[in-house]
Amino acid sequence: MTLCFFVSDLHGNSSKYNKLFEAIGAEKPGVVFVGGDFLPSGYGRGIESLSDFVYDFLSPNLQSLKRNMLRDFPRIFLIMGNDDERKTEPAVSHLEREGLLEYMHEKLAHLGEYQVYGYSCVPPTPFQLKDWERYDISKFLEAGCLAPEDGWFSVKVDDREIRMATIKSDLHRLVGEASLQHSILLFHAPPYSTHLDRASLDDVRVDGVQLDVHVGSVAIRRLIESRQPMITLHGHIHESARLSKSWQDKIGRTYLFTAAHDGPQLALVSFDLENPAGAVRKLI
Repeated sequence: MTLCFFVSDLHGNSSKYNKLFEAIGAEKPGVVFVGGDFLPSGYGRGIESLSDFVYDFLSPNLQSLKRNMLRDFPRIFLIMGNDDERKTEPAVSHLEREGLLEYMHEKLAHLGEYQVYGYSCVPPTPFQLKDWERYDISKFLEAGCLAPEDGWFSVKVDDREIRMATIKSDLHRLVGEASLQHSILLFHAPPYSTHLDRASLDDVRVDGVQLDVHVGSVAIRRLIESRQPMITLHGHIHESARLSKSWQDKIGRTYLFTAAHDGPQLALVSFDLENPAGAVRKLI
């Protein structure tokens, strides 16, 4: 049995983090997945305050867990989300060098017989920060969304990449032709038209156009449909589980889980790699 925890969209909430640390210490999962938007929220927040959160809050708490748990300290796989400023990557890399977590954007890690892939980007949103946004399968923009080239970046990015890169091409480069049968894919974005990407956009119109209530990635959905990974993990749309009445879904053989939650509690998804059908979500 390989017990796994999955959380997402904690947005720097110390109460939720403390509940997570307590659960890790008590239940001793072998693996913890963090699905992005882990930093304090706030467009234009200074690098000092965000890095201080990493150095002054995350680092000492993870160090304490590691000292107390010794060999039981879990592997922690983390990606950023669209609300996390990319300029804080050096601070996250510091935690990785300290052996506290593994930063997984566009990376592959091996977990026994399993493979873990990580990917942070989401399709264009209405928000200004664009560090982790990409066009989805083509240069198409949903009504009400702001184009990546019209937004703000916390790090320098090549203009052509901003205008032309897609989630589809990124994912092809990430997974190649590898078998995904025993893979866990850690995403921030959910796949399009599932229980996990339902947004509260009912009766919302922009310039007379009714907005699609499903806001996930078509590229991610197509990858799941065609390649059938074992498990995919998602966040981003906080209200999805409340609106769709489900925090999980299934496409073919692939189990899909979201840990995004729009309440004050920590949403903690717990699953066994050998039995993903038995996954549970606790609101703590």
